[in-house]
Parts: sequence; structure tokens; C-alpha cells
Amino acid sequence: MRSVVVATILAAAWLGAQSGERAPLAFEVTSVKPSSPTPPAFAGMRPMPGGQRYVAAWVPLRLMIRLVYRITDSQLIGGPAWLDTERWDVEAKAEKPATVDQLHRMFQTLLADRFALKFHRETRTLPAYALIVDKGGSRMTVNPGPEPFDVPLKPAGIGKLLGVHVTMEHLCWFLSQQLNGAVIDKTGLDRSYDFTLAWAQEPIGPQGPPPPGMEPPQPLDGPTLFTALKEQLGLRLEVQKGPVEVFVIDHAERPKAN
Repeated sequence: MRSVVVATILAAAWLGAQSGERAPLAFEVTSVKPSSPTPPAFAGMRPMPGGQRYVAAWVPLRLMIRLVYRITDSQLIGGPAWLDTERWDVEAKAEKPATVDQLHRMFQTLLADRFALKFHRETRTLPAYALIVDKGGSRMTVNPGPEPFDVPLKPAGIGKLLGVHVTMEHLCWFLSQQLNGAVIDKTGLDRSYDFTLAWAQEPIGPQGPPPPGMEPPQPLDGPTLFTALKEQLGLRLEVQKGPVEVFVIDHAERPKAN
């Protein structure tokens, strides 16, 4: 199987060179197999320290797509039913250390190669959240240091999140996962920031942003995510209608044996 993968990568590189385009980033070695019926101690997916490995355990394809393309469930349309119900274990190794973003692009190539994933993108005008700077200005601390190989946002206790070297692009993606609705960056902030964010982590609901003028439901205790963003980070979420990119799945297959 590895020889087939390598041949495919070399062919793609040659074609890219002929057309002036770069070949997509790809892992050197990949293993994809169905998960066992019983969930393991760790279920999820993550890049491993060192920047050369990416693992997934007991993860459906739909979640893989969402995470490596940084989109919400509401932005993913179509596909066979097994995208949600069948779970997979993935072990992938890069030829040399890479950044988290590079590993994500390699995983995108893995999905196209092993799951024959094909999709097209459409832009639709949908309700969305716009992230903007509040009147008092940002309360986050600029981090001028080099980007570390680590997850920018980490749990720091019950109901608390620690952000280190976080870009607004990454924060918008994280917020979109919490709200299950697209979050568009309109802050104008183009650096990386450190902050701590604490709120009552109650789900907002499965349908994305509420209609304009309708308040989101309040949690039982503690500030809402909306209030915490304003008071702790100096940012504000507004419900607007705007251009939202959606991914329409055209084709996907169960992977063949390694």
C-alpha cells in the first residue's frame, strides 16, 4: 500500500511541477483501519509532540473533515450515512517535523487518498456570527514570540480556557465549534494573543445562530460565552447574515485495507 501512496505522491509532484503548482503535502506512511466496537481510553484525534505524527482513534469521517478543514457541522453537507456512524483509527507519520497547520494539510491529503473524499465548496448567504472588537478595545495580550508546536487553546480547569499564541482565525474556528455556526472574523486583529476565558459552558443549541434580535438562551450559572468574550477579551459576537462557505460532499468511500 505504501508503494501505491508514494507513487501517487510522486505523480502528483510531477504534474504539479509541469503545471507550476505545488504538490499537496502528504504523510510518508499512513495506516487506516476500522475501530473496535468498544471505545478506547482516548477517543479523538490530535497531532503528536515532535510534529511528525498525527493519530485518530474511534473517530467518524465526518468529524475528521470538520477538524482538519476547521468548519462546523452546519457547514458540511451531503455524503453517505456511514460518515457519522462508522469509526476509524488512523496512524500517520510525516517524513520530517512539520507545523500543526502542515499536518492538517497532510491529513486533508490522507482523506482524499484513503477515503476517496471529493467535495466542492459553495458560498451561501446564511445567518452567522461576526466577531468584532468591543468599544473598549481588546483586552488580550499580544504574544510576539514564535509559534509553538502546541494546541493554542487548552482547558485550564472546569469552565476555563487558556489561550497561548492564538490567532483570530483559530479563535473564530473554536467559537464556531461551540456555537455550531460560522463565526466570521471582523476584528481587524492580525497578531497572536494570550488570554484566559471562563464561562458557563452550556450548549447554545444545534441550529447555529438565532435569528437577528433574538437572545441566546442563558446558562444556569456563570456568564454566557457572549458575556465572557466581551468582559474578559474585549470582543463581541453579533448575529448577522453574511457569506458562509459550505462544503458539499460529492463522493466518499470506505478505505481499503492497509
